[in-house]
Amino acid sequence: MTPMPHQTPRMTSRTEGPVGWMVFDNPARRNAVSYEMWAAIPDIIAAFEADPAIRIVALTGAGDRAFVSGADISQFAQRRSDPGQTAEYDRVSAAATQTIKSLRKPSVAVIRGYCIGGGLGVAATCDLRWATAGSKFGVPAGRLGLGYAHPGVKTLMDIVGPAYTKEIFFTAKHFSAAEAQGMGFVNRVVPDGEFDAWVAAELATIAANAPLTLAALKLTVGELLRGHEADLGRADAAVTACFASADYTEGRTAFMEKRPPVFRGS
Repeated sequence: MTPMPHQTPRMTSRTEGPVGWMVFDNPARRNAVSYEMWAAIPDIIAAFEADPAIRIVALTGAGDRAFVSGADISQFAQRRSDPGQTAEYDRVSAAATQTIKSLRKPSVAVIRGYCIGGGLGVAATCDLRWATAGSKFGVPAGRLGLGYAHPGVKTLMDIVGPAYTKEIFFTAKHFSAAEAQGMGFVNRVVPDGEFDAWVAAELATIAANAPLTLAALKLTVGELLRGHEADLGRADAAVTACFASADYTEGRTAFMEKRPPVFRGS
């Protein structure tokens, strides 16, 4: 386990082999995200993006009570009490979530406990979401009088569709992990006692696959979600790069030799 730079006391990072971990570390507030934590996220993600040894990025919360329980509302009087402050806060939080969403490597939200409000928004920017059976999900904006900017709504709607997006916001309820999986928000729900071992095995499986193939698939899905604005030429170029790579040769050779492939990302 290697500590990483570009972190604050409440927003930390580490590496475990090919996995880069970003940790929301504010357990006293159920990992609610402060302005300073939002501001630290782009540097952490950039460090993972630049490190060729990192094959997958995992986001999680410290402890087992929460992934992220939302934004740190205790800061709102100081940070979001007038239009100028609100615009600055929104700029920093939007830059953080966009950095996660734009990561070229696979990303996964590893969720224990509460995944609420801004926490659900952070999880939605990841490619995959895995949760313990006891986790809870929701967006309480309707109970707080908050407006929710359209980029965040679009990200959620791309995952669960318009009807479930409306239900999540209209009710402001907490949903169980099983309900979140039924909506299509959570990919896998695992019993709490089995979760750590299952996550470790699944991360290892993904990290062992060809980086260029995974990056090409992620890019292609992203372009297809843009509808008529999609740049499918970028997707085609990424696929072509896979076939021209040394990893493609290694994959074929390993298959014929009946051994696990060793991919280099080139």
